Amino acid sequence: MLPVFSRGVSNSLVLKPMLQAIFEQLYDAGFREFCFIVGRGKRAIEDHFNKDSSFLAMLRARGKGHLASELEDFYAKIDDSIIVFINQPEPRGFGDAVLRARPFTSDEPFLVHAGDDLVLSWGVSHIRRLTGAFAGKRADAVLLVEEMEDPRPYGVVRVRELGEGLYEVLDIVEKPSRPPSNLAVIAIYAFSPVIHDAIERTEPDKTGEVQLTDAIRLLVHEGRPVYAVRLGEDEKRVDIGTPEGYWRALSESLAFSTSRSGEAR
Repeated sequence: MLPVFSRGVSNSLVLKPMLQAIFEQLYDAGFREFCFIVGRGKRAIEDHFNKDSSFLAMLRARGKGHLASELEDFYAKIDDSIIVFINQPEPRGFGDAVLRARPFTSDEPFLVHAGDDLVLSWGVSHIRRLTGAFAGKRADAVLLVEEMEDPRPYGVVRVRELGEGLYEVLDIVEKPSRPPSNLAVIAIYAFSPVIHDAIERTEPDKTGEVQLTDAIRLLVHEGRPVYAVRLGEDEKRVDIGTPEGYWRALSESLAFSTSRSGEAR
């Protein structure tokens, strides 16, 4: 729910919770069915994704019609979507969170997007390329990756390059001391339903959490088609997982939102 900068419907500079920015990106990419996995104390998320007519009336009464228009645009997207909330009572890992969405995704392919990772791109190009590779390669998993000088704090992939920013994933490891490449995984994925079975067969780590990276690695070692798409030069990842990361997220989102006035998000 921490705010980042964005361009509003009237092309003005606004602040939006990161989750709203992510939701609107996915909406602009054509998604209409959403499932939020939330833990205890996250009621503010559910409240934000419910229309507040009295707040809209208050904004207009106070002469803040431009802000009311921003909210009305957001609420129109909510009204045009199916939104489900599923509770994760204990923090048992990213893999466990994805598995809890199984009743929602059923036997259909789906996209997973973490709430603290945002990619700034024009025309949501990163999502379109991710889903395009997933469909074109008939993949079981497609990961979004970014070249980094030091990828050790992230999941890292070993790959075979296929050209034009597309790779076949040969292995994936979480927070390696000796990274097999400089390609760090961004927490945005496209999956076929087989990922659920892989998660169920994944042992918890020493902290008791089920890691999504380990389930993806299981798919790779079983010969399943797993690919990675590299971020483009005009695409920028921002991460609010740490105070320093959030400071950079504000700076990067401000620079991005003011760099091309009048263009779409």
